[in-house]
Amino acid sequence: MEGYGAKTYGERWSDVYDDLFGARLADDGTDLTVERLVELSGDGRVLELAIGTGRVALPLVERGLEVHGIDASQEMLELLQNKPGGEAVATSLGDIEDVDVEGEFDLILLVFNTLFALTTQQAQVRCFQNAAHHLGPDGVFVIEAFVPDLSRFDGGQTVRASRVQTDRIGLEVSKHDAVSQTVESQHVMITEGGTRLRPVYIRYCWPSELDLMARLAGLRLRERWGGWDRSPFTTTSTSHVSIYEPAT
Repeated sequence: MEGYGAKTYGERWSDVYDDLFGARLADDGTDLTVERLVELSGDGRVLELAIGTGRVALPLVERGLEVHGIDASQEMLELLQNKPGGEAVATSLGDIEDVDVEGEFDLILLVFNTLFALTTQQAQVRCFQNAAHHLGPDGVFVIEAFVPDLSRFDGGQTVRASRVQTDRIGLEVSKHDAVSQTVESQHVMITEGGTRLRPVYIRYCWPSELDLMARLAGLRLRERWGGWDRSPFTTTSTSHVSIYEPAT
């Protein structure tokens, strides 16, 4: 996507990110993402790659964990730092496959499909290697991602309504490149006041490809769930939570 870079998502989405993608709660009101990550952390140090506005990091801090974060968007990090508890999170500005941080971590996480924001296979491999470099001997690297569904594209593209309200219409317009495994999207919001474009550019991966990236980084798959509820991962799963550990 011409003109799209590592900082574009934060520049175009930060003002609505929390409203659209806030805490995802179970029927009993708990945030299963946070609950599982607390269990996996073993009360150790946590590093979140693509920490964003702190949707996951701040609840972890509230549970008493030491959390560090990396993000490519200054806008996202400023929103995080201005929230209650944001000052307790040490953050670094930069690409998640390159930025170095000090020390080892017991839990490194990359949730909500954000690995796919790295738009080349090489960058995704480097991200695994960066995570492995900072992972403690008993630590885990946790990735949450969707399972690609290519049936949603007709002729390599799709247009669908994402929101229809009395005062606004939301459209998603996407093009798919099966060779590069990339999807270029524009989320178009039309209101009486005008039109706003929010682009997204991703490179998706199949779970098996992620497992190979992990092996190249010296990691191995310990467990894979169909969701944060620990449901089994099956052929009908639309997403997965994959937990990697050092291979030796």
